[in-house]
Amino acid sequence: MALKTVETILLAPTPPAWVDYAAAHWAELLVDHANCEKKAASTALALMFAYPEDRKLTSALSRLAREELRHFEQVQRMMETLDVPYIRQKPGRYGAGLRATMRTSDPGRKLDLLLIGALIEARSAERFRLLAPRLPDPLADFYTTLERSEARHFELYLDLAHGIDTSAGTAESERRLQAIATREAELATQPDEAFRFHSGAPA
Repeated sequence: MALKTVETILLAPTPPAWVDYAAAHWAELLVDHANCEKKAASTALALMFAYPEDRKLTSALSRLAREELRHFEQVQRMMETLDVPYIRQKPGRYGAGLRATMRTSDPGRKLDLLLIGALIEARSAERFRLLAPRLPDPLADFYTTLERSEARHFELYLDLAHGIDTSAGTAESERRLQAIATREAELATQPDEAFRFHSGAPA
C-alpha cells in the first residue's frame, strides 16, 4: 500500500458549508464531539476483544483507548468551562454508512475495520484543522492539539492495516481502501439532515 497522508487518504475535502455551520454552532458540535470520543474508545476496545491473539494490535489499541477516554474527559471539561449542557443525540449516518461497507468474515473484516478506523481519524484531523482558526478560545487551542492526535491515530490504524497478511496482498488493501474511502467521501460531503461532527453538508 502506498504511503498515505491525511490529505491523500480522503477522497473529498469537507464542504465549506459544513465548516461555516459548525463554526456558528460549535456548542452543538461539542456535544457530538464528546460522543465521538467515547465511540472511538469503544471501537479500540472492541477490536482488542475481537483479535486478542494480535499482540501488536492489542498493545497499540489499549494505549489508544486510554487516550480517547482522556480526550472525552477533556471535552467534558470544555463543555463545563463553556457552559454547554449535554443533550442526548441520535447517531448520524456516517458510522453506520461506513460499517455497511465492511465485510463480515476474516481476514477481510479485520482489514476493513482498520481501514475504516484510519478514515474516521483522518476526517477528524482534517475537520479539527479547518475548525480551529474559526473557533473561540479555549476551544481553538484544544482543537489544534486534537488535530495532531487524530493524525497520529490515523497513522496507527493504517500501520495496523498494513500489517495484515492477506492472500491478495497489497492489491487487496488498496482496492478496499479505495472502495471504503469512496463511500466515506460521499457520507462526509453529501447533504445531511442531521448535523454531527462527521456529517455531510447541511441540507
